[in-house]
Amino acid sequence: MKNSRMIADTHGSTLERMMTDYGDSIVRICYLFLKDRQLAQDAAQETFIKAWNALHTLRSGDTEKAWLIKIAVNTCKNMLRSRYFKMVDRSISTDDLPEPASVDPDTDDTVLKEVMALDDKYREVVILYYYQELSSDETAKVLGLPTATVRTRMKRARELLRTRLKGWYFDE
Repeated sequence: MKNSRMIADTHGSTLERMMTDYGDSIVRICYLFLKDRQLAQDAAQETFIKAWNALHTLRSGDTEKAWLIKIAVNTCKNMLRSRYFKMVDRSISTDDLPEPASVDPDTDDTVLKEVMALDDKYREVVILYYYQELSSDETAKVLGLPTATVRTRMKRARELLRTRLKGWYFDE
């Protein structure tokens, strides 16, 4: 009994630290998938419940952030497969995105709007790579794809963004 309590206390403090360190990022990722603030918060809570139950599966070579993001992405994809989501229009507006911890009111969101307009397969890799700062290998693990596929999608996403943003940066 004492041994299981010590494990629960250790898991609890680890989970609490992860929630503090990555909670905002997880909610934002969930929002980008689900396009609804309340559902994103529900998915983030579900992510941390799943993380608590699967904490023993976190491998020493994996980063906590990538591991949590993978759980969050899978949770969101499962929610999106549900019958409810197939019947509801979920258009997203960048104005509705949950704010990060510190926000510059003069920030130009042109790039973010173009990223959000990309097809899902390109948007996912861009968000994980640039906005969540995961490596190509970590992004591939999170999405369950080969690293080469992630790199190809990144290249195509950059090409699309370059075309869509032509003239925006330095008056090109």
